[in-house]
Amino acid sequence: MPVTLKDVAQRAGVSRSAVSRTFTDGASVSPKMRRKVEKAASELGYSPNALASSLTTGRTKLIGLVSNNFHNPVFLEIFDLFTQGLQELGLRPLLVNLTDETEPDGSVQMLKQYSVDGVVLASSTLPPAFAQAYREAGLPVVHSFGRYSSAPTVHIVGIDNVECGRMAARELLARRYRRVGYLGGPADSTSSQDRLAGFQEEIEKNGGIGFSHSFAGAYSFDAGRAEMQRLLKADPAEAYFCGDDVLSIGALSAAEDAGLDVPGELGLIGLNDMEMARWENINLTTIRQPIRQIIRSSLELMVALLEDSERYPEARLFSCSVVQRGTLRPLP
Repeated sequence: MPVTLKDVAQRAGVSRSAVSRTFTDGASVSPKMRRKVEKAASELGYSPNALASSLTTGRTKLIGLVSNNFHNPVFLEIFDLFTQGLQELGLRPLLVNLTDETEPDGSVQMLKQYSVDGVVLASSTLPPAFAQAYREAGLPVVHSFGRYSSAPTVHIVGIDNVECGRMAARELLARRYRRVGYLGGPADSTSSQDRLAGFQEEIEKNGGIGFSHSFAGAYSFDAGRAEMQRLLKADPAEAYFCGDDVLSIGALSAAEDAGLDVPGELGLIGLNDMEMARWENINLTTIRQPIRQIIRSSLELMVALLEDSERYPEARLFSCSVVQRGTLRPLP
């Protein structure tokens, strides 16, 4: 039979309420009482029942971890870091897959059904309306990798995607590419729009540079490969800024299949610096997004929101940097 709270109380010689307070965060209990209860619990092999505790405290310690881009390998890294971080804080992730979802209503219902204490929306492609819907449903929400706003209505942690576009353009211009292109993810995603805006703005500051842009159907290897195959049959640019690393790797595959030398005949630069970008057979020049810092800051904000749900929304931006590898020709 499982060991119960009553068993621990009898072994420790205290009341059941004393045992309950010992295992309830923030509850008042003397150091002497805590030692007695913890000793008895250890001897009996007792573990507090999380579900029973939630009925007492009104807190489930569940955090909805919501995203929509599960086919992108970078999100495996992101989910790994998020779930580890939540568990270290004594919280539990509830994973919600919004792939192919266009409205937030279904996920709002699910999150409320499971009585989550808060929501982390981990996506750069879902529109801000999703985070806003969670907030309007009374759920503390942090939008990680979200679109920057100078007047945010929810907490946002991410990067300046417009500036990342400018950074990519400067890298290509420094290497004297004269015809450049942008290969983005879905055209309607805010990250695709912002990265294109910054890239085009910087290119157009320099006269005489040929510029083109196109969009893949998804941030995925297959979509990047298919779009690059289409571009190579037309009039390709000398170098491309791809909206993220997995698109870049798909584009690299298409270029190699076409017999093109990278970077001799085609240059590529990505964004994220996911683990695969460092693999020897890929060796992708890319813009590093500080994923660990973004996740750490998102979790800090979530803990603060759980303590004060009326905390004023803020936007936190992290700087990116170029990682030089082997898919752009050397600087002159």
